[in-house]
Amino acid sequence: MSLDEKLAQLVGWWVDQGGGAVAPMQGDMAPNGDYDAATAHGLGHLTRVYGTRPVDPVQRAAWLWEEQRRLRTETRLGIPAIVHEECLTGLAAWQAATFPTPLAWGASFDPDLVHEMAALIGGSMRELGVHQGLAPVLDVIRDPRWGRVDECIAEDPYVVGTIGTAYVRGLQSAGVHATLKHFVGYSLSDAGRNHAPANVGPRYLADVLLPPFEMAVRDGGVRSVMNSYAEIDGVPVGSTPEHLTDLLRGEWGFDGVVVSDYFSVAFLEVMHAVAADRGEAAALALGAGIDVELPTGDAYLAPLAERVRAGLVDESLVDLAVARVLTQKEDLGLLEGVGDHDGEAARDGDGDRDAARDAGRDGDAAPDGPPTEIDLDSPAHRAVARRLADESVVLLTNDGTLPLAAPARVALIGPNADSTEALMGCYSFVNHVLAHHPGVPTGIAVPTVAEALRAELSDAELVVVRGCEVEGDDRSGIDEAVREATASDVAVVVVGDRAGLFGRGTVGEGNDVESLELPGAQRDLVEAVVATGTPVVLVVLSGRPYAIGWAISGPGAPGAVVQAFFPGEEGAPAIAGVLSGSVVPSGRLPVSLPRSAGAQPFSYLHPPLGGPSEVTSADSTPVLPFGHGLSYTTFKRSQLTVTGGADGAGGADDASGAPAEVPAGGAFTATVTVRNTGARAGTDVVQLYAHDVVASVTRPVAQLLGYARVALEPGQEARVAFRVPTPRLAFSDRRMRRVVEPGAVDLWVGASCDRRETEAQVALTGPVHLVGLDDERVVGVAVELG
Repeated sequence: MSLDEKLAQLVGWWVDQGGGAVAPMQGDMAPNGDYDAATAHGLGHLTRVYGTRPVDPVQRAAWLWEEQRRLRTETRLGIPAIVHEECLTGLAAWQAATFPTPLAWGASFDPDLVHEMAALIGGSMRELGVHQGLAPVLDVIRDPRWGRVDECIAEDPYVVGTIGTAYVRGLQSAGVHATLKHFVGYSLSDAGRNHAPANVGPRYLADVLLPPFEMAVRDGGVRSVMNSYAEIDGVPVGSTPEHLTDLLRGEWGFDGVVVSDYFSVAFLEVMHAVAADRGEAAALALGAGIDVELPTGDAYLAPLAERVRAGLVDESLVDLAVARVLTQKEDLGLLEGVGDHDGEAARDGDGDRDAARDAGRDGDAAPDGPPTEIDLDSPAHRAVARRLADESVVLLTNDGTLPLAAPARVALIGPNADSTEALMGCYSFVNHVLAHHPGVPTGIAVPTVAEALRAELSDAELVVVRGCEVEGDDRSGIDEAVREATASDVAVVVVGDRAGLFGRGTVGEGNDVESLELPGAQRDLVEAVVATGTPVVLVVLSGRPYAIGWAISGPGAPGAVVQAFFPGEEGAPAIAGVLSGSVVPSGRLPVSLPRSAGAQPFSYLHPPLGGPSEVTSADSTPVLPFGHGLSYTTFKRSQLTVTGGADGAGGADDASGAPAEVPAGGAFTATVTVRNTGARAGTDVVQLYAHDVVASVTRPVAQLLGYARVALEPGQEARVAFRVPTPRLAFSDRRMRRVVEPGAVDLWVGASCDRRETEAQVALTGPVHLVGLDDERVVGVAVELG
C-alpha cells in the first residue's frame, strides 16, 4: 500500500454536509472537497449516510450499495468503506424506531431487555449496510447540569457497566460493531459545561469513571472505542497514550479500533491549543492511539502525509493503525474477495470478538443487492420500545391520587402534554436531525401523551391546555390552565425538557445549565394548578433530573409525581398506562434527584465527608435517593443472610451475629427474601448495597453490589441470591494498586441506597488481594420463586 492508500483507510468522509449542524462546530470544520477525488485511494469510513438528513432508506441503501461497488471496482485496492451511524436511541435514521434514551435504560435496571433492544437496532443497521454504531455512552453521571446527561445510563458505575455491556453484546450479536463513548472523563467537566476541563484525580478516574469501560472491553468484547473531548488535569485525552494505548490496549487487552470523536483531532489545535497545526495534531493523536479520524480527514490526510514524508512521524504508526482498520474490515466481512489479509494483524481475540466477527460474516457485508423494502419500525421494534418504556417510568411520590379512579373530566396541562419531541432524546433522529427540516414528517408513529391518555381513558372528557412553553417567560396561558383544572376531577400537568443541540432546546449536547429549576415558567404553572385544590399529577418528561423538592413534599406538592426520562416512541402509552393503572410502575431512579444546582456535582457514592454534617450549613442530601421508585403494590425485603465462598463454605452469619468469613479475593453469596405484600402483581428491583467499614482510603457510605428485577404476584415471595465476587469491592489503594482489603463489610437490601430494610455483614479475611485481569467482577443472580 502506498502512503496515500494507507491514510485513506484512516479517515471518514461526510457525504452530506448541509442541512443543519448535527455535530459540534460542524459548519466550521467539515471540508467541502471533491468526494470522488478524495476517495481515489480508497476510504476508511462513510459518515452517517442515513443519519445526516431525512433520506428514504431504500433509496439510500441503493446509493450506498452502488458506492461500495465503486470502491471495490474503481480503486486500486478495492476495499469497501465501513459505514457508521449514531444509534443511541435506535438507528438515527428517518423512519427508524426510536427507543427510550439511555437514562431510561438505567431506570429500568434491565440489561436483558437492553440487550434485546440493541440486537434489533443492530439488525436494522446490518440490513441497510451499516457496520459500526457510535454507542453506547458509558460516561458515569456526576452533574445533572451537564447537557449530555440524557445520553448516559446512571450515576453508578456498575449499573452503567452492566447495562452498557448488554447493549454492546446485543448490537454486536447482529454483526454491527459497537463504539464506547466517551473514553474517558467527559462527564465530570467543570461546572457541568460541555467540553470543559475535567479536574479529576487518578483514584477517582480508576475507581469510578473507568470500570464501565473496562467491563465493556473485557466482558463485552467491544470492537471500537471513541476518545472523549475532555482534558484531564491539563492533558487532552485525544493526545494521551497513557489512556488510549497503555491502559486500553496494554492492561485491558483491547485489540479493536480507536476512533476519534468528531473533529477531536483538529480540536487539539483549535480548542486545546496543544498542537500548532493539523499536522502536529495528527501526530499527537496517532501517537496516542487514535486509529481513525472521524468524521473527515482534516488532519490524517494531507497534514499527516506531509509529516510522514518529512520524517517527523514514523510510518510504522500509520501501518499499525491501518492493520487494525483492515482487521476490523475483515471481521465485518468487507474484505471478502479483496485478497488475503490474514497477516495484517493479530487475531488472538476472545470469544466475544469471535462472535462479533462471525456475526458480521454471517450477515453478509456485500450481498447481491440492496434491500428493496425494509421495515425499520416493525412490530418487534415497537413491542420492545413499549416494554422498555413501561419499565423505565418512575413513580416518585403518590398520596393515593394514582392510579386515576375513572375521572369524568381530566385537564391535561403543560407544554409537553401534546408534543412528539418531548418524548425523544437529543440523539433521536426526530430531535437531532428533523429539527433542521421543518415540515418533514417523523416517519414513525409517535403518539403524544394527550393522544395516549385519550385512548387510555376513553370514557373521560379530556381537555388539553398548554399553559406555557418549555422555555421563556410567557405566563399568559396559566389563567386558562387554572380555569380548566378547577373545572376538572383531576389535573395532569406534563412539564420538562425539549432535547436539542447547542442551544436549541433545554437539554442535550451543548445545552448545559446553571440552574436545575424547571425551565421557563413551568414551576409557576404547576404551582398555580396545585393551588386550585383539584387533585394534581405532575409528569416530568426530561433528559435530566430537576431540583423539584417543592413538588415532592410540603403543602404545595402535587398528589403524585411521575418521572419519565425521554421514553421514546412508545413512551406516551407507557405514561398513560401508569396513570390509569394498567401499568404497575417499576422504574427506579438511576440518578439522585438533586436538592439544588449548588449541591452539584453529587453522587450517592460519596465518602462520609461528602454528605451532610454539623460543620457546614450546606446540605448536599438529594431530595430522593438513587434507587428510589414506588409501585402500586408494596414489597417487604427480609432475612438477608450471607454465606462465604463460592460453594457456601466459609461460615455464615447466624443468630449469634457472627459474620460470614470469606478470603479477600474470594466470593460470597448474599440471599434475601422479597415478598409482595400488596394486592396487585408488581416487579421489585432488588438492590444489594455494601459499605466497607474501615479501609486505607475513604470509601463510599453506600455502594451497589448487585441488582435484580423480580416479578411477584400478590402474596408471592422469592429468595434472591447474589453471588458476589469480592473484587466488586475493590479500590485503588495509596500506592494506586487495585486491591481488596481484609476487614468488615456491611451489607443491606432496601428500596433505595439509603434504606436498610434487612442487614448482614461479611468479614473479608487473609492478606490484601491484588486484583488482576482474571478476577471475576460481575455479580451473578439467582431467583427462586416461592
